[in-house]
Amino acid sequence: MSEAINRIKADISAKGIKFFLEVDQSKLAADAGIKLRPSTLLVFGNPPLGTQFITANANAGLDWPVRLLLTQDDNGDVWAVWTDFDWIAKRHNIGNREAQFKMATMVVKSITSAITTK
Repeated sequence: MSEAINRIKADISAKGIKFFLEVDQSKLAADAGIKLRPSTLLVFGNPPLGTQFITANANAGLDWPVRLLLTQDDNGDVWAVWTDFDWIAKRHNIGNREAQFKMATMVVKSITSAITTK
């Protein structure tokens, strides 16, 4: 899990994307006396791209910057999950930023590919 997080953070940095926050949800759970499989939330974004969604609908700020959840299953495999950008567009009734949503999808897919890249 830590190797996957380090790879993703390195890829984010190499792409010139701004890294904002890392939340170790399993540590927070452990601090509360709750057992949780490894789970870490990473928050990052590219303001010139992300603010395109917020200028289309200010409520889109609920979904930006990008949040990427990394979880580890019982086999030790790490999974990356994020909110589908088409769903975000529908949620906030944004119909005039198709190219930007497509770009955001391509960037996140590229970043998550760092998990399996050796």
